[in-house]
Amino acid sequence: MANRKQSSPQEKPPSRTRLLDAALHLIRAKGYAATTVDDICHRAGVTKGSFFHHFKSKDDLALAAVAHWEAGTASLFAAAGYHQAQDPLDRLLGYVDFRAAILIGEPAEYTCPLGTLVQETYATHPEIRAACERALSAHTAELTRDIEAAKQLYASTVPWSAESVGNFIQAVLHGSFILAKAKQGPEVVRENLEHLRRTLRVLFQPDSYSDPAKAMEFAFRPEAPDSPVKKKDRQQPASHSKPVEEPEAELEPEEEYDSQRSHFVD
Repeated sequence: MANRKQSSPQEKPPSRTRLLDAALHLIRAKGYAATTVDDICHRAGVTKGSFFHHFKSKDDLALAAVAHWEAGTASLFAAAGYHQAQDPLDRLLGYVDFRAAILIGEPAEYTCPLGTLVQETYATHPEIRAACERALSAHTAELTRDIEAAKQLYASTVPWSAESVGNFIQAVLHGSFILAKAKQGPEVVRENLEHLRRTLRVLFQPDSYSDPAKAMEFAFRPEAPDSPVKKKDRQQPASHSKPVEEPEAELEPEEEYDSQRSHFVD
């Protein structure tokens, strides 16, 4: 029996994979409309015949590229170390730190092509828009599980939903990617991720909502570099013991409104 051909470590990926990778890079670098089939073939190092062997059209390639991106990023985030944390809030803050750690290279190397695709195609290519929405929602759903677990542990009575916080995190990221392209650098993304981190810490401290000064002090409190959030700094679930009833004080007939006794809690 003839020996099977062994793949060389230096062997190029299949032409279909090279086309998908090329398309994702060019969409991030130039946008979808400005990227041509010729551009994609040139970057992938394949002929147009090879392109049309795998894809019926540029739009067909875009749909496949979204699925390719979703699979690749799912593997990347699944292997990240922040999942090892036992506390769901540590995992959530670890996700933010991981996002900051992968801001490497040019904007085309760390921004998300799905955001670019949606901005360009949402009104003209419904299938591409829908594919991007499904991929973005799937990633948000992964975050939402840790957000919900952290909410139950630290802020079970607050009115916001875990899904809304997941969408907020994605809005911060994709808005920051737009600014990174405008400014041609990741610094603004890192700054916004720091603000996001502080905001998340405050969200899981419900007692600080009625005291803005306390909220700001907690949000900017320095942390140990190897510990996302110290558990002693977090608000533990309140005890449900019955409060001691005190006699109500009688109000003066013409008592004026005291702004110092008002709260910021809805």
